[in-house]
Amino acid sequence: MTHLSAFFWVALGGALGAGARYAVSLALISHAPRFPFATLTVNIIGSFLLGLLLAYTQQQSVADSWRLFIGVGLLGAFTTFSTFSVEVVSMMAQGELAKAMLHVGLNVILCVAAVVVAMMLMNSLLNISVK
Repeated sequence: MTHLSAFFWVALGGALGAGARYAVSLALISHAPRFPFATLTVNIIGSFLLGLLLAYTQQQSVADSWRLFIGVGLLGAFTTFSTFSVEVVSMMAQGELAKAMLHVGLNVILCVAAVVVAMMLMNSLLNISVK
């Protein structure tokens, strides 16, 4: 695969992932205006899906174009560490330390748990024992 081809797949996935993230934000912003649930939601979903992809690609052959499109582009743009970081700093600057720490804790614990659960699920679906 050429660098130009790889760039195309990442860019295409990134456009779709960013659009999907924006759609989730629009859907959730009115439901929870005092806590960044949209960021938490996309990070958990993205972590889960990336965990599925990781477990699958560890056992099955996947074309580089698909791995780049889904893993780097789509899920890379769907999840958002930078927005999460800005939200935490903003909460801290507003004196909402407890809310900021809750956001950090929930993102770290739930996203890591989502990867573990996804990998276990995929390995189970592929009838492979977890390593």
